[in-house]
Amino acid sequence: MANHVHLLAERYNVYIALHTDHCRTEKLESFLYPLIKETEKRRSENKSNLFQSHMFDGSSLSNDDNMRISRDLLEICAKNQIILEVKIGVVGGEEEGFRTDGAASSRLYTTPEDMLKVYEALEGVSGSKYMVAATFGNVHGVYKPGSVKLKPEILKQGQDAIKKKYGKDAGLYLVFHGGSGSSREEIRETLEYGVVKMNIDTDTQYAFTRPIADHILKNYDGVLKIENEVGNKKLYDPGTYLKLAERNMSKHVVKACEVLRSAGRATCPKISRKRH
Repeated sequence: MANHVHLLAERYNVYIALHTDHCRTEKLESFLYPLIKETEKRRSENKSNLFQSHMFDGSSLSNDDNMRISRDLLEICAKNQIILEVKIGVVGGEEEGFRTDGAASSRLYTTPEDMLKVYEALEGVSGSKYMVAATFGNVHGVYKPGSVKLKPEILKQGQDAIKKKYGKDAGLYLVFHGGSGSSREEIRETLEYGVVKMNIDTDTQYAFTRPIADHILKNYDGVLKIENEVGNKKLYDPGTYLKLAERNMSKHVVKACEVLRSAGRATCPKISRKRH
């Protein structure tokens, strides 16, 4: 599938990056390491990387074990010019089976000490580039207003702790998981604190599905063969409504890029860091 995207990308004048998400510890050997190995093989043949970045989700481990594995992975990724995304804290929502109510909600907020430990564990890997998915109340999925209490200032507090100890040029590239349903103001605030990537899977799913539902509800008699009728092939042909879904999803992605201030840029916004 990844190679198919490479073949398509050759025909379009846009930047395309491929990323794998949320690889847990138990899937490293069967999923992530083989993909990195394939990139090594491609590079030996003077081909481009199969994937530009991978995510290791070690949030179920202790911080020490998470950073130990993350550092080992980062060293391998650095040799192959792969960006590694790591994760600290817990992002709520059904995707991880974690609810935001009750006493457990305290786990949804990363501490400055946590971010400092990540910086200290990973910054020394020569030639590496990495991103950190820190948590500040964000959850997977979309919830009614008031259900999710984002605290973007947590990201600033962590960055400030790193700069205080290691100087003004120190800092982390951050990832905003569970960005679907967030307000423009909330998103823009996180950008000021070092967010360079945001995940919007749920919003994108809805943008794709909404035109399909609209098409079927408006053309019910043509989509289905009811009461011994034959229906309308032009209406139940998947190509008809999938085109509508693709167009709407594309519009949504463009809008998201504009909100994230990435439209018209070839690279992500810079955080002042000496080695970049």
